[in-house]
Amino acid sequence: MSAVGHAADETPTRTPRSRGGLTRSVRDSLVVAQRNLIRMLRIPEVVIFGLIQPIMFVVLFTYVFGGSIALPGAQAGDTQAYREFLMAGIFAQTVTFATAGAGAGIADDMHKGLIDRFRSLPMSRGAVLTGRTLADLVQTALTLVVLAVVALLIGWRSHENPASVLAGFALLLLLGYAFSWIGALIGLSVRTPEAATSGGLIWLFPLTFISNAFVPVNGMPAVLQHIAEWNPFSATVAGARQLFGNTIDSVPRSVTGAWPMEHPVLASVVWSVLIIAVFRTLAVRKYRSATA
Repeated sequence: MSAVGHAADETPTRTPRSRGGLTRSVRDSLVVAQRNLIRMLRIPEVVIFGLIQPIMFVVLFTYVFGGSIALPGAQAGDTQAYREFLMAGIFAQTVTFATAGAGAGIADDMHKGLIDRFRSLPMSRGAVLTGRTLADLVQTALTLVVLAVVALLIGWRSHENPASVLAGFALLLLLGYAFSWIGALIGLSVRTPEAATSGGLIWLFPLTFISNAFVPVNGMPAVLQHIAEWNPFSATVAGARQLFGNTIDSVPRSVTGAWPMEHPVLASVVWSVLIIAVFRTLAVRKYRSATA
């Protein structure tokens, strides 16, 4: 017995092989994203209410305000020209307003102690936030699909090939994903989901309205023209219009000579990647300190 026990003691203990850090982070992020998507399916009213607001904006700006907004060179009451000018702005506003929902969701998880449960698991620290933002990206993509159908029903048309149109929507989703990291940082920085919702919206209104989304920039005061044309939101709107073939010859591309307006697609990608790099770093750092 002692010899057998001694031999057993000398048997090397096998430890499970750990996967690489990147592989583990990707796997954990996808698991968290799946969890959030299942949660969205179980609470469909969240998705439904998220669809109502952009549809209301489309109807309001097209049928209420559209007849009063004159584009340079367009005839008075030319609602078709304004529809094509407007829709890229509505699409961009929709993906950015999802930021408030992302922040509120993370704040709710923090408030309920769910983040502490994730912390107790052997998982990548950044996976909780990455999974959440990926799930929000999927929800935003579904919202864009529904909104595009509504836009087609009211008369919006693209004038480019399908590949270019898909690239335009990809540009919009990239901006939405970038802004979701701002929402994640806000959600980690406040105490309640209500505060996260308010904090997520209060800065979005000036960002979206001091832009080229709803009216041409040339009618703004000179100071606001410069702000609007260096606005990351404006770059994405202009880039989407270009990829959709919705640019209007009579509406100047830029009135201040701003580089983002001269190269909107490239500028939009640069802005989005920069926002992701900065705010993902800040959000993950905040998450680690909040759960330390």
